Amino acid sequence: MRQGSSPERRPRGAAFVIAAGLTGLAVMLLVDAAGLRQDGGYAGVGPADVPRIVAYGLLVLAGLTVLVGVKGDLPRPPRQAPAPVLWILGGLGLQLVLLHVVGFVLSGALLFGMTARAFGQRPLWKNVAVGLVLALVIYGIFDRLLRLNLPGGPLEMLIFRG
Repeated sequence: MRQGSSPERRPRGAAFVIAAGLTGLAVMLLVDAAGLRQDGGYAGVGPADVPRIVAYGLLVLAGLTVLVGVKGDLPRPPRQAPAPVLWILGGLGLQLVLLHVVGFVLSGALLFGMTARAFGQRPLWKNVAVGLVLALVIYGIFDRLLRLNLPGGPLEMLIFRG
């Protein structure tokens, strides 16, 4: 067996933290669903039913996570690499800063390029070029077909309104 995949036979703290997060999310959904008006009409299904079903599913997942954590059958997690996370966070930060300055297409292309770089695709300029094409298509679909406004910049003005 490889060193990173051998299971440990002791409770794993991360499993309990994850189970607590799932439980907290389920409680939040149940509290929110309790505030919704439940007028299901003839079918008996109302707006609070789906959040309740999702919350119950999360509670089941939390219970199963606790069981697996108690059994200690979890594999040892691999060592985390910070560089990919920093590439993605950098791309998100750039998009937030540049969205209303250069528009959706250019900021989306940068985000796509940096995220692809985080997943190991090189070179960065090719990733940004692919992101530019995808962002143009997405902008065209949302702006022209669906009539939903995305932040436009100089490139959007040149291509779609010029």
